[in-house]
Amino acid sequence: MKRILRTVICAVLVGLSACSSTTFESTWKSPDAQPVNPQNKSVAALVISSDKKRRRDAEIYLAHELTVRGARGVAAYTLIGIDLPNVDVARERFKEAGVDGVVIMRLVAHDSQTIVDPGGFSGSAYTTFGSYYQSYGMSLTYSTGSVQTDEWLTIETLIYSLNQDKLLWAGTSRTTNPEGLQGLITEVANAVSRQVAKQGVVAR
Repeated sequence: MKRILRTVICAVLVGLSACSSTTFESTWKSPDAQPVNPQNKSVAALVISSDKKRRRDAEIYLAHELTVRGARGVAAYTLIGIDLPNVDVARERFKEAGVDGVVIMRLVAHDSQTIVDPGGFSGSAYTTFGSYYQSYGMSLTYSTGSVQTDEWLTIETLIYSLNQDKLLWAGTSRTTNPEGLQGLITEVANAVSRQVAKQGVVAR
């Protein structure tokens, strides 16, 4: 029921504001970080995952999100391969490709909860014989029941400047019921974009 209500609210708010299910548990900004302008700069999208297909797909989605925000998003696997090389090799390949920065995402936790409503009869008609006899079919309701599974995914996002060789920003976010892998990446990317702009990491 809560999920259905949330969907209805989102539909009503379309065009007025973004309906996001992502919130931050913690964020960190480098004390001496200067606002960076990502426009037309090459930024690698790196997703840490032991599932190679999932990593490749996620990097493609993340690279797209970086591109629509003005950077030249590049899926990291296209530069360093699908099997992560050692840091020196990765750094050299990023340098050869003219990569200015790297955005890293990693799944930290995945929790879920299933709520089962068995359904059944309800209503005031069942309280006494008289009320049942007189009002049967009027106040009597029957629920067929339902099964609802809620998911919570915790994502760590890191933004590195390769030119400065330093971490600029880090955040741990929690997303509720994302619509698949692409939906998750978009949710987190939107939330991170708002947060880094608010904290002055990215020039407006």
